[in-house]
Amino acid sequence: MTSQFNWHCEGQGPDLVLIHGWGMNTGVWQDVIPRLSQHYCVHWCDLPGYGDNGNASATSLNDIVELLLVQAPEKAVWLGWSLGGVIATQAALVAPQRVTQLITVASSPCFRSQTDWMGIQPRVLANFQLQLVADFALTIERFLVLQALGSQTAKEDIRQLKAAVLSRPQPQLAALTLGLELLETVDLRQSLTALSQPWLRLYGRLDALVPIKTEPLLGALYPQSQSYIFANASHAPFISHLDEFITVIKNFMT
Repeated sequence: MTSQFNWHCEGQGPDLVLIHGWGMNTGVWQDVIPRLSQHYCVHWCDLPGYGDNGNASATSLNDIVELLLVQAPEKAVWLGWSLGGVIATQAALVAPQRVTQLITVASSPCFRSQTDWMGIQPRVLANFQLQLVADFALTIERFLVLQALGSQTAKEDIRQLKAAVLSRPQPQLAALTLGLELLETVDLRQSLTALSQPWLRLYGRLDALVPIKTEPLLGALYPQSQSYIFANASHAPFISHLDEFITVIKNFMT
């Protein structure tokens, strides 16, 4: 793990940290940051091995979290999308004094489908791993399609996500491989009982990666949390339903 890391910051007000998901980069926040920075001091960075931080490296979930905490605000709301939600959740668990509120977007404490849990089928994750080595660009393209699947604005969502990915240097293969391993192996469901911060869970009803049926299960397990469902969104509600997304975030952080 290396401590050389690039962060960006814009706006004034309460501190808000944005964490992107697997295969993506901070370009996904290009429309979100100008809106949120009108109300908050927004902090964002590419994850280790991605974009501007392509020279940084990590070998585990805790490595990633520790690296982020070195330069993250002393106290902030952490918002994580998809795999970024797992990272934000882990930060809230290991450094509760640093994470004042937690927001997870189209995320799950356990992404892999299991006998008692709906998620991504193991064979899908295994195929991504195999394809990644053979053709990075095609693998990311297929993942983008999965993220937008079901959305009424799927073509536009894919276009925006693809433009965001291509706006930064390609991620390192080691970072992508680690991300897939985390999606396959991490299960924070039991650990979440230790969460003390207010927690908002955001879902797209049409999400093909995080089945909406996990929402009531988590609601029953963690009744102290709140949830919101974007009725016509898939895996990237902050792209397909930006205005609604900003309103929900502002209402929670008030």
